[in-house]
Amino acid sequence: MRRLDGKRLVIATHNTGKLAEIGALLTPFGISVTSVADLGLEEPEETEESFAGNARIKAHFAAQASGLPALSDDSGVCVEALGGAPGVHTADWAETASGRNFSVAMQKVRDQLAARHAPEPWRASFHCVLCLAWPDGHDEIFEGRVDGRLVWPARGVQGFGFDPMFLPDGETETFGEMDPARKKEISHRADAFARLIRACLA
Repeated sequence: MRRLDGKRLVIATHNTGKLAEIGALLTPFGISVTSVADLGLEEPEETEESFAGNARIKAHFAAQASGLPALSDDSGVCVEALGGAPGVHTADWAETASGRNFSVAMQKVRDQLAARHAPEPWRASFHCVLCLAWPDGHDEIFEGRVDGRLVWPARGVQGFGFDPMFLPDGETETFGEMDPARKKEISHRADAFARLIRACLA
């Protein structure tokens, strides 16, 4: 494993919620973050059918374009009754003519579950793959996961994406209702970050 020795890191995202979460996780290590959006860079097309594949595309693009180490996060929700969908296409399900709207995406999931007469509980898992890439082409991959079920109607206004619809196992609040500090302790992203920290920062 290669250690991250610098104090500047590019986050390969245009998602402000994701940038804030990642920035908070890295602050204790004295690492300052900027996003590809801040640098005026577009996001590359994600053409892989795996979280790891798409994470690699984004991290290497950002590292090459910026000349700095870059971290990407490819994540999504996989619903058992939908054969693992939306999976790597989680963000695509939120696309509308006026931009991404995850209320629309959550309604799509609910409609598909209803169309399939899928019985509750609707088992689901959140997945996160982090790719830390350097300008010389080296990378490290870290995977995290949290299991739970979907609830309807969605609950809470915290977090982002599918958070209001996802109830982690052993919890009484969805990610959308949960205090951000609690979510940071148990989320799929926290799981992946704990692995990255042990390998590259601790």
